Amino acid sequence: MVRSELVPLQPGHALTEAENSVFVEPGTRFQAFLGIGGAITDATAETFAKLDDARQAELLRAYYDPEQGIGYTLARTTIHSSDFSSGSYTYVEEGDGELKTFSVEHDRRYRIPMIKRAIAAAGGTLPMMASPWSAPAFMKDNRHMLQGGSLLPEYAQAWARYYTRFIAAYEAEGIPIWSISLQNEPMARQTWESMLYTAEQERDFLKYHLGPAMHAAGYADRKIVVWDHNRDMMVHRANVIFGDPEASKYAWGMGFHWYETWAGFDPMFENVGKVHAAYPDKVLLLTEATVEGFDWSQVQRWANGERYGTSIIHDLNNGASAWIDWNMLLDERGGPNHVGNYCFSPVHADTRSGELVYTPSYWYIGHFSRFLRPGAQRVGAASSRSNLLATSFLNEDGTLATVVMNPTDVAIDYNFYVGAASTRATIPAHAIQTLLH
Repeated sequence: MVRSELVPLQPGHALTEAENSVFVEPGTRFQAFLGIGGAITDATAETFAKLDDARQAELLRAYYDPEQGIGYTLARTTIHSSDFSSGSYTYVEEGDGELKTFSVEHDRRYRIPMIKRAIAAAGGTLPMMASPWSAPAFMKDNRHMLQGGSLLPEYAQAWARYYTRFIAAYEAEGIPIWSISLQNEPMARQTWESMLYTAEQERDFLKYHLGPAMHAAGYADRKIVVWDHNRDMMVHRANVIFGDPEASKYAWGMGFHWYETWAGFDPMFENVGKVHAAYPDKVLLLTEATVEGFDWSQVQRWANGERYGTSIIHDLNNGASAWIDWNMLLDERGGPNHVGNYCFSPVHADTRSGELVYTPSYWYIGHFSRFLRPGAQRVGAASSRSNLLATSFLNEDGTLATVVMNPTDVAIDYNFYVGAASTRATIPAHAIQTLLH
């Protein structure tokens, strides 16, 4: 179980520069917190369906129960197929630009039933984001759902209506859609479902097609998220889209991922802060993260959890309001995945034995999702040394939750200050802890 410590404080002592300290200032307020969650993909739902009833109930409790689990409060799913599906598919027949054959019948086998159970496990409310990986093949210039390609201009309006048909179909199933992103990873030509937009193309599709289509369908209150790609290029994409008043009025916020900005490169967390500073009225949220290069022998690799902890702390401290992980559950191969792009997830199901395997990533995420609750507000938090990372949020019930992470090889004693009061605390090597006050 993810644990926290209730910390009694005393008047602070005279500080010396040699000490490690974490300083929290509850009177300094920043962005509101929306929540943390994970994606229910086809792969997650197909794997879930292979579990027996007891393990299914266990998984839902582990993710959504705020006392016995880690209290997820957000979710994401795909608009038709992604790489984490057993095969490519759409909701219309090939060539149906009028969407007369639109149907989500495919999703009724695995994905829709699991989402309904997740909503129930979360207490009846689970804000759901939906993202497309590609338009149907006939709507694209490469005539294929895979390998990138761009939307043909003559299908722009039909593709915009496709989002609204998806929302209507899912809501008819009892699954409210809180938010959509315009396109998953619009600068990545992938071997799986993918589609490319330049910044100007994304801006214009939003301005002339998707935004008006959402309003015309009665979905003006649904949040439209742009970019939905890595931190590296998010500043430019924000300038192009948010800098255009007509496009910006439809864009609620910007999603970002952690991929190219991590493997061998600076994660560029500061770009999140730059967009937040330039466009403080736009909500920023990490919308996808996973550790790639799956290897079953490495499923308990501690560094995977530390990567989550590091990213969540830096993203929140730079102005992100939410953080949504990728697949909530995968099998012992890191799939299913129809193009061999196998990955880690916080929980894996060994379908050979029927057992659930909880990884370090699950426990690290839980230190945020369980104790930082929707409606909380980030407050001032800083470490006096770079060997400790920290973020702090004031929950609506008055609880102050401060997450401290030690990525070093040694235990660290430190002062924990809240305003002028303090206590002494210790964090083991390669550990994460939550202090409540």
